[in-house]
Amino acid sequence: MSFLKYPLVFEPILKERIWGGTKLNTLLSKTIHSEHVGESWEISMVPGEISKISNGNYQGMSLEKLIDLFPEEVLGTKIYAKFGKQFPLLFKFLDAKEDLSIQLHPNDDLAQARHQSFGKTEMWYVMQADEGSRVVVGFNGPVSSEDYLYHLEHKTLPSILKEISVNVGDVFFIETGTIHAIGKGVLLAEIQQTSDITYRVYDWDRVDSTGKERELHIDLALDAIDYRPRQVELFYQREPNQGNMIVDCPYFRVNYIPLDGIFEAEKQGDSFHIYVCTEGGMSVLIEEQQAFEFKKGDTFLIPAALKNYKLEGKASLLEIFIS
Repeated sequence: MSFLKYPLVFEPILKERIWGGTKLNTLLSKTIHSEHVGESWEISMVPGEISKISNGNYQGMSLEKLIDLFPEEVLGTKIYAKFGKQFPLLFKFLDAKEDLSIQLHPNDDLAQARHQSFGKTEMWYVMQADEGSRVVVGFNGPVSSEDYLYHLEHKTLPSILKEISVNVGDVFFIETGTIHAIGKGVLLAEIQQTSDITYRVYDWDRVDSTGKERELHIDLALDAIDYRPRQVELFYQREPNQGNMIVDCPYFRVNYIPLDGIFEAEKQGDSFHIYVCTEGGMSVLIEEQQAFEFKKGDTFLIPAALKNYKLEGKASLLEIFIS
């Protein structure tokens, strides 16, 4: 059975959240059935949350099944050699109608020991932000473990955290152990390791409709938190029709492509490539014959076996692969 090479699109996995809203529908055209949808998982192989292909010959097949059948063709030679048949990244859109909890994620070693999971290094790209929106990332000055525990106990943790105002196109790189929260009014694209491990340490004293607070993970977070100052906001070039590197870390590389015309891609087959359309509309052209159309809010996977293709149109794209 030969592998059919084309851009793969997946059915969104929508998540209702206490802090979610309706922007995934109004701004990104996702079909939602609640006014509190906070996340759209665009490509996932988190156990129990496996994406299904929604287009072409493989429509209805899970990403897991396709990788099982064609591991090198989908993942790439280098990725298959390193990760086997695991898909190592997770792609989401998040709509924060209200503040998310203050949280952090464990590193690979801790996550493996406790949860048999990858750690969770992630990157945010702001797609829309209401006036006055901000994110919380790291501490606003030197902090010791004693300081942290004191403020946690006295419910004053936000007073020692760093708040950063956000605008469209802002990028934040969240390494494991970094305390953080997405603020209300922010819509963003998130690129992360395949992991759903989050340690929630403060939830703004919120309660649900029954008066119950959400579960916190204070003790688990103590071994995972990193108090060191971090450079979390990333700045990057915006040269048209080329990949402008935003971040290149051991887990993923992300380029920003301001597409205005044609971008010709020539790959080596060692890694899959993901594209997230954050603005505008464009086509993927294969062998000058097939055209696949995409718009703002679309995420698609170029299998590693598809080595030559063109991107054409007027759009803003994030290009993600593992270098």
